[in-house]
Amino acid sequence: PEDEEFDAYDLCATHVVAISEGEVCGTLRIIRDPEHIKIGRVVVAIPARGRGVASAMIAHAIGLQPENSRFYLTAQTDKTSLYEKFGFVAFGEIFDDGGMPHIAMKTY
Repeated sequence: PEDEEFDAYDLCATHVVAISEGEVCGTLRIIRDPEHIKIGRVVVAIPARGRGVASAMIAHAIGLQPENSRFYLTAQTDKTSLYEKFGFVAFGEIFDDGGMPHIAMKTY
């Protein structure tokens, strides 16, 4: 829901936007906390899915950070393999977020 999608972090986050043929086709945000860097709000437009847009944005987001940074995110449970390619490991219990099952993931 739109009222849950926007929060105070949007104003201080770094936003990554993917553009294809002049149109926005994906986005994510990066929040820097003292203990980790959080990647969130990863979204790819339906017509652009399956073309590596999310992977490219995640690689770019990670590349913007200092070496040896620790990362954290919460992933839809059917998307964990995407994040595992970047060294993320799932931990904790599955929980509901926006009506979809999610799990926390982090790098070490």
